[in-house]
Amino acid sequence: MIVFAVSNQPAPGIENLPPSAKLVYKVLQASDQLTQKDLVRETFLPLRTVRYALTRLKDRDLVIERLSHKDARQSLYALNPAGQVASPAG
Repeated sequence: MIVFAVSNQPAPGIENLPPSAKLVYKVLQASDQLTQKDLVRETFLPLRTVRYALTRLKDRDLVIERLSHKDARQSLYALNPAGQVASPAG
């Protein structure tokens, strides 16, 4: 189970995204990097929805995509450090 610390400040550019993209963003916030398959498992969203959410997040430069070193057929997704908002220490 994933537990999120809720910040009062949303990441810039995320306000107008669909709920699925916001969920994928939050899951990536709690993880280092994940594959699409990992995101499907963590979010319980269909693969097509995860792909759409990742596309929307990449279009806003909130997520970066890299090839997996273990399997070149898979991509790893992580938050773009330049697109993150620092959350206050709690």
